[in-house]
Amino acid sequence: MRIPLSIAALVCLLLPWGVARADLKRALAEPNLERRSGLALENAAAALKAARADYDKGDNEQVAKDVAEILESVDLAAASLAGSGKNPRRSDWFKKAEISTRDLFRRIEAFQDQMSYLDRPMLDKLKARVEQVHDELLQGVMEGKKKK
Repeated sequence: MRIPLSIAALVCLLLPWGVARADLKRALAEPNLERRSGLALENAAAALKAARADYDKGDNEQVAKDVAEILESVDLAAASLAGSGKNPRRSDWFKKAEISTRDLFRRIEAFQDQMSYLDRPMLDKLKARVEQVHDELLQGVMEGKKKK
């Protein structure tokens, strides 16, 4: 009776790890551009959690891979929303993305503050890009779509 229970517990522990790693592929497969941006930002948040865990283990090489995945996810989210062609003021997805990027930026800052002084530059490019995407989304939500 203990063996099936331990196998079930192992599967339950490993299942979220595999799902978190495959989310960007799931986002890329999403035909709806707005939903794609939401899935990409969820993947960025999961990758940030993985980066923190990897940093705690001392695996800076994997942290660099996680940072690249976060960057790719944020870029995918921004490109998907831009490609949707919708007015940012009238779409809830733009506001959700703005809130998600703001939260992601704050968590990246907190993670960087907890890192060793020598490791902090690893997040500088990521932090700058997330802030840029957030500012563009905020400006779009506040100003709306430019009239032609």
